[in-house]
Amino acid sequence: MTGPDPETAGAVEEQGPAQAGPDEAGSDLPPAAGSDLPPAAAEDYEGPRRRARREREERRAARDRAIAIEQARREAKRRVAGSAGESVKVPASGAIRGVKVLLWSALASVVAVAIGLLLYFTPIMSARNVVVAGLSTVSREEVLGAASIPSGTPLLQVNTDAVAERVAAIRRIATARVQREYPSTLRITVVERVPVVVKDYPDGPHLFDRDGVDFATGPAPLSLPYLDTDNPGPSDLPTLAALKVMLALPPDVAGQVGRIAAPSVASITLTLTDGRVVVWGTNDRTDEKALKLAALLTQPGHTYDVSSPDLPTVK
Repeated sequence: MTGPDPETAGAVEEQGPAQAGPDEAGSDLPPAAGSDLPPAAAEDYEGPRRRARREREERRAARDRAIAIEQARREAKRRVAGSAGESVKVPASGAIRGVKVLLWSALASVVAVAIGLLLYFTPIMSARNVVVAGLSTVSREEVLGAASIPSGTPLLQVNTDAVAERVAAIRRIATARVQREYPSTLRITVVERVPVVVKDYPDGPHLFDRDGVDFATGPAPLSLPYLDTDNPGPSDLPTLAALKVMLALPPDVAGQVGRIAAPSVASITLTLTDGRVVVWGTNDRTDEKALKLAALLTQPGHTYDVSSPDLPTVK
């Protein structure tokens, strides 16, 4: 028999290690003791199965980590998106409320203006009734004539101040007040002048009120005292001093005064209806003098001097 071909033998030797058995290819055992590897390398030797298992575990761990990171990233995005949505939502809702309030305010203003124009220019609430209160000697017709309010005039077009001035221009009326009473009434309240003293003039007696205003000419009530001053009027100081004395007297004493003379503010004299005379002097301490005079008149006498209220005398 002939021996193997040298070329074929070389091929067999080269393929020998690659065709190792399954125990040698998949073994996780360290190299044999007769191996040429050093001891430390022999201890760290990792077989194919162990390496594959380790790689699988590392890939699994890397995959789980990647999944966890992705979930954390998504959760963070959801939280950021939620907070951003809330922060945007609050201003949006607040802005909506502001717009609603503005719209309602504008609508209310438009309605109010429309109603005002309707009431101002139409006779819906016109002055169909005029009520006059406080009259005593002045007639209602005289007040209405002075007020001069056209029938059917809307209440909002009535100038109440102007009407009050026209009514107060009546001599016997001291003050006037005009009020609107919706829907269709105008109320005029007057205060008439009350006579305090009377003065004779060629055309007859003139009545003067507490302010010295000559407001009427005609028969005077019997209880009024006559005023004796040179230039009676609301700006005459002696007249105002005499009126101040009359207003300070108690009613029972004022009813006994027949004449009050005031040639000056410092020499006021009262003449009673029974002829007795009261020396008043100035109008200082008027209230105190009035109280002293009420007590002195209970004593008999003809002249009662209260010009010095500390030392009143009776003669």
